[in-house]
This record gives sequence, structure tokens and C-alpha cells, in this order.
Amino acid sequence: MSGMEIYTDGACRGNPGPGGWGVLIRQAGGERELSGAESATTNNRMELTAAIMALREAPAGSSVDIYTDSKYVLDGLNTWLPAWKQRGWKTADKKPVKNQDLWLALDEANARHSVRWHWVKGHSGHDGNDRVDRLANLAIDKLLSIGAP
Repeated sequence: MSGMEIYTDGACRGNPGPGGWGVLIRQAGGERELSGAESATTNNRMELTAAIMALREAPAGSSVDIYTDSKYVLDGLNTWLPAWKQRGWKTADKKPVKNQDLWLALDEANARHSVRWHWVKGHSGHDGNDRVDRLANLAIDKLLSIGAP
């Protein structure tokens, strides 16, 4: 393990609907879990939020390995983001980039570290990914129980 090993995931019930995110941070000193939820969001926003929150927890200049099951996050960072910036935050068909606020935050957080991004297949028995999926869903459960009569 180099520095920090981080797992991230987002979940949504309905799309849009109530959503949650989960983060597992592993480093020499042990493990930490983070999670949160929003009442009206999308799965993509929760995936991005998980990655942002994870990177914000890492001290500047950290060496980080991040594992995600989100092709949206990986493709966005590795392929789409540079082109969006060149086009003034427009897609190839000249429409505004969705979730631009979160892409800007992720780009900034990512730039503060030496990050290696890894894709893992979701819901495939991968311990770290399964844990953050549970965290994201538990955050939704908690949000919904607070709003219940």
C-alpha cells in the first residue's frame, strides 16, 4: 500500500431521489469510514461527492490509491475533463457539462495529491467496494428515517 488506500461509492434510490455516499480510508494507522446523504440527488452526483470527500480527507501531497466502481468518475477524470476545460465547460455537442460544480471540486482535490485511480467491478464481492456500498445505503436509510413520521 502506498500512503492511503481509499474506496468510494455512491448510491441513489430513484435517479433523482435520495442518495448517499460512502468512503473507506485505509492507511498505516488503521481505517476510517465516512458517509453522507442528500434528499434529492443523482447517483452520479453521489459518486463524485464520495471521491471529493475522500480526497479532502488526505493531507496535501499524499500518495493515494482510489478504488471506485464508477466509470463515470474514471472516464470523466481521464478523458472528458481535459476536453471540457478546453471547450469552456461544454460537452462535444456544446451543451453545459452536468455536475460542473462537482467536477471542478474533484479536479481541484485530485490535483492536490499523487492519485492512482483504479476501477473495481461493483457488487462483485470486493471487500472494500462492498463496504462503501453499504455505507452509502446506510446513509440513505438514516436520512429517510429522520424524515419519517
